[in-house]
Amino acid sequence: MSEAIQEAPFWLKDNFAPVYEEVTATDLKVTGRIPRELNGRLLRNGANPQTGVSAHWFLGNGMLHGVEIRDGKANWYRNRYVKTPAYKDPTLDVMSTLGDMTMSMANTHVVHHAGRILALEEGHWPYEVDEQLETVGPCNFDGKLPGPMTAHPKTCGETGELISFGYGMTEPYLTYHRTSADGRMVQVEPITVKGATMVHDFNITRNHVVFMDLPVLWNLAGLATSGLPVVWDESYGARLGVMPRNGTDADVAWYDINPCYVFHPLNAYEDGHKIVVDVCRMRDAMKPGSNSPPMLYRWVIDQIAGTVSETQLDDRVVDFTRVCDSVVGLKNCFGYAAGFAPNLPVAEGFVKYDLDRNSSQFHSLNGGQGSEAVFVKDPNGKAEDDGWVLSYVYQPETDRSEVVIIDSRAFDAEPIARIRLPVRVPAGFHGNWVPDGY
Repeated sequence: MSEAIQEAPFWLKDNFAPVYEEVTATDLKVTGRIPRELNGRLLRNGANPQTGVSAHWFLGNGMLHGVEIRDGKANWYRNRYVKTPAYKDPTLDVMSTLGDMTMSMANTHVVHHAGRILALEEGHWPYEVDEQLETVGPCNFDGKLPGPMTAHPKTCGETGELISFGYGMTEPYLTYHRTSADGRMVQVEPITVKGATMVHDFNITRNHVVFMDLPVLWNLAGLATSGLPVVWDESYGARLGVMPRNGTDADVAWYDINPCYVFHPLNAYEDGHKIVVDVCRMRDAMKPGSNSPPMLYRWVIDQIAGTVSETQLDDRVVDFTRVCDSVVGLKNCFGYAAGFAPNLPVAEGFVKYDLDRNSSQFHSLNGGQGSEAVFVKDPNGKAEDDGWVLSYVYQPETDRSEVVIIDSRAFDAEPIARIRLPVRVPAGFHGNWVPDGY
């Protein structure tokens, strides 16, 4: 192994290393049986620097990977760069482009809403792509989106509304957005917070949004330690902000919590006058010399008492959490997470939580390296966990990847199907199932 490879950071070597060729492969080999009820595309996004170099895992060009499944067959695999200006001019410094909302890396997530497929990151506008993963262009919701948009919008399981926010390094530091089920942005609301924090994700319930105002702040000093201009500043404090979904800044109620950081929540829901929020909590983030892994915790906000209780639910290192789409913001029994491998943000297996019974099941990947697991509801199923869990999994012994399909009702059993891919899919971030007729 060359000295350059040995010294490369984790996000530029092994299965984190970028791939450069855009591939289209058809008639994919399948072992097992793909349920005929699965009709759509499994999409996954990730940072894939076209130059082979990036200062941080979060800063590479967005590359989408997709597999189309229909009528029990795997029709195609394809991967495509999101063709943003940052792709077209690889000499651009992404940190110098934050004022131009078209300059997205579009590398973090991919969602569908109101007939659009959007590739997202949190510093710029989303980018629309088509079903073949070709880039359409930036999306600012017909001029209604004034600034950046989170990579983690939530689609309400009841109303179909898309709830989102954006953060910035100048005031307003936080801005809330609400988009109707038919794709019209109907509310843009500045929210008052004390400073420029990195708000990666948030929570919704049937009637509320819950903001996480946590002590990772934008500061150029962070470039020297983490490669990103953010720092851990415990003196900032930590709090949760609860606001009605159609509310204003004046309606936000703030609740202090212990200092921590959360990249991803599992779900949130209302329980009378209380709000239950399950999150992958870290003691800190972007703190030099600290290695604080994410673990599943529960916050219970008592809106009458004005307090928040905190309970650890699991001591395993988990993240990339998901629930059934129909219960986002509603009471959920089940949740799914990536069980991280030691010291690497890849899954060595998946965890299925039964939160009502305080139990879990583990699906081992037996040496494979998984990405985010996506739950897809069985259209004929009645129970919340009637469905399948899908993920891209890298197999080191073949240096190729596959899509595994796990029956959620037999979660710790072998996958019911494996779709063999002719390429390696690098470890990445988030993905989604985009059904036919989305």
